[in-house]
Amino acid sequence: MQSDIFGQDTTLQTPEALQSWNDCQLAFLAHGAATPQHLGATLEAEPDFALGQAVKGMFYLLLGRSELIATAREALGLAEASAMHTPVTPREHHFINALKIWMDGKPSGAIDHFEQVLANSPSDTLAMKLCHAIRFVLGDSIGMRASIERVMGAYGPDHVGRGYLMGCHAFALEETGEYARAKTVGRMGLAISPDDAWGLHAVAHVHDMTADAVGGIDWLTGREAAWAHCNNFRYHVWWHKALMHLDLGQTDVVLSLYDTEIRSDKTDDYRDISNATSLLSRLELDGVDVGDRWEELAEISATRTEDGCLIFADLHYLLALIGGGKEDAISKLMGRMHEDTRRNQCEMDRLMASPGLSAAAGLEAFGEADYRTAFLNLAKARQTMQMAGGSHAQRDVFERLTIDAGIRAGFLDEAESFLRARTSKRDGHEDGYAAARMALISAGRDASGCIERVPAE
Repeated sequence: MQSDIFGQDTTLQTPEALQSWNDCQLAFLAHGAATPQHLGATLEAEPDFALGQAVKGMFYLLLGRSELIATAREALGLAEASAMHTPVTPREHHFINALKIWMDGKPSGAIDHFEQVLANSPSDTLAMKLCHAIRFVLGDSIGMRASIERVMGAYGPDHVGRGYLMGCHAFALEETGEYARAKTVGRMGLAISPDDAWGLHAVAHVHDMTADAVGGIDWLTGREAAWAHCNNFRYHVWWHKALMHLDLGQTDVVLSLYDTEIRSDKTDDYRDISNATSLLSRLELDGVDVGDRWEELAEISATRTEDGCLIFADLHYLLALIGGGKEDAISKLMGRMHEDTRRNQCEMDRLMASPGLSAAAGLEAFGEADYRTAFLNLAKARQTMQMAGGSHAQRDVFERLTIDAGIRAGFLDEAESFLRARTSKRDGHEDGYAAARMALISAGRDASGCIERVPAE
């Protein structure tokens, strides 16, 4: 039995397969584009490697695409078959069972299996990162932080995964409001693992949440090598940079980054769609003409109306469909979301009811200029919006749409309350959006009437 780069026992038999497996894990931690190639090489050398097959299935589920569920199930079958005729470790059994219960619609059950792995071996960096990733999808920032802090003692200076752990810790700290610590830990982690794009982007999140756009641009500029090796995560880092330029009112730079980096490849990955739709929505709320950029997003999203894998994805597909005026596709997506809620067979179905349906109804109403209905539904969804997954920065587009709907519908007190709560979450730092909307609310009160138009109109 050979141990991997993190000291975990494996059932791999050859040095070549072990090297590919180590390369796969390191690439996964760095969000590297080469991750599937390394995993493929591992399984080509040793197709009965049950852990590798289980991880392959989980990688497919993390993509949030309904057509890949069958492929993930095939990987589960291969992992289970391998475990029946080849000795596997208790750790491998947990990975296989984590995939199985996730396939059954209970990602929280997968987390439980990874936590058991980490209880037995807190230095297991692969289990740490997978647990972190699933908690992120579920919007569980508190659990994300607690999980990492339980294992930190196992990561001494000589642990190969120390820098990546610190990157995950930095992100969890940022998502739970400890911005100064997050910045420090993220910078330290990147010094140890210079290819840790997740840690680099955690620091970018801090700059976003503390309204420090200038500092954020300075942080990312010149560090492109830290995300150039990435899979489509590199588009997300460019998205963060675009947000900072938007806060400074540099919309020409934002549109250039959108065209040359964020949507340089017209992919249909939900994470890329979310980058694009949320950025276009922010631009339009600030009165910027985005031209025909909605069209290709809407065409792609019209093919994803039956997915139902993630609320976060569905809501961004809906933004694209609304932006592109795809009425039939909007109806299909809304109908499927209602059906998922009625079915109520898995954790995602239950989340689809709240916050999913209320948020979707609010977005649809906003697109129809029915701002009262939009505000009432978005305000209702706002209470549980974190459960849709993603980060504060990613969900902020829904917060902005809620506030703008409130202003347009004349709910000035409520909109101001939401703005103040948003600024409070940012440690009291008021960004450009908040300042502009507070000025609109003040002007609306001075005029003793309802503001029916904000810059987007």
